[in-house]
Amino acid sequence: MRDRLILLPGWGLGSLPLEVLAEALRGLDPALKVEIEPLPELLSGEPRDWLLELDERLPADTWLGGWSLGGMLASELAALRGERCRGLLTLASNPCFVAGRDWPFAMDETTFDAFVAGCREHPQATLKRFALLCTQGADEARSLARQLQTAAPQQAPEVLLAGLEVLGSFDGRSAIQRFAGPQLHLLAGADALVPAEVAGELLLLQPDIEVGLIEGVSHAFPLERPHEVAAAIEAFISEARDD
Repeated sequence: MRDRLILLPGWGLGSLPLEVLAEALRGLDPALKVEIEPLPELLSGEPRDWLLELDERLPADTWLGGWSLGGMLASELAALRGERCRGLLTLASNPCFVAGRDWPFAMDETTFDAFVAGCREHPQATLKRFALLCTQGADEARSLARQLQTAAPQQAPEVLLAGLEVLGSFDGRSAIQRFAGPQLHLLAGADALVPAEVAGELLLLQPDIEVGLIEGVSHAFPLERPHEVAAAIEAFISEARDD
């Protein structure tokens, strides 16, 4: 029986950041069936509504993973499913995207609120800014940002705003602590959206997980370094199979 890995994309930019990575994974591990599933397109900004739709839509007994917001949702879904999830991997995901008093390793609330206001008034301009932030720190940042912008799906502004509401209110720390299966969390050393120090904080939350920090790459590192990321994921899944 083939293992199955379901990857969830991040906010606003669709599946492109994961497509080359998925293809690299398929080439490395023919026994792994890799699928990219779109995020919910809901008008609700309640994280639980998004999780319930994903739980209903996605098959059980798979590996769950995702990039950015997709990784945050995958973490909570893995904790919800428990033994019905084979394992969890996240890419450039922060348990809390917006900083709070007990989690300062994130975007400050004022900056995030300005981002939400920009999305409400000028959604396309905000997506362009977001693509630039995702690739900031990459060697070919502007070229990568153009790829992201060109491939971004057309979504209603209300759906984009609901996704930002989920992103802003999400707290996945307890999910990482609750899920007992294998976990791999990969972060980027030059990420403009998720501070690199999150890597160490994740290990303080849950010492029995694997955390990797890839130096010199941007938030969009699954697109920037797909083969390196695929190799790390394949090694993680292969080791878990052997345990």
